[in-house]
Amino acid sequence: MKVAYEPRTTAQGAVEPGHEVQVFCSACGYDLDAAEIDADTCADCGQTLNLGQHVSIMVTTMPSASGETMR
Repeated sequence: MKVAYEPRTTAQGAVEPGHEVQVFCSACGYDLDAAEIDADTCADCGQTLNLGQHVSIMVTTMPSASGETMR
C-alpha cells in the first residue's frame, strides 16, 4: 500500500515536504493493501504480519543561490 502526501505549509509557517509511505510484508516483501493489513495476515506468504515500510521524501523548496564568474 502506497500513500502519497502533498507538501504543505503548517499554521506555524513550517514547510512539511511531500512524501510517500509504502507498507509491505517484511517476511516476503509483498505490497499490502488496507484489507490485508486489517486481516493481520499476508495474502502472499500466509505469515502473521510484521510490517515494514519505505518512506520517500521529496524536496519542496530550494535555497536561493547566486553565482559569479571570475575574470
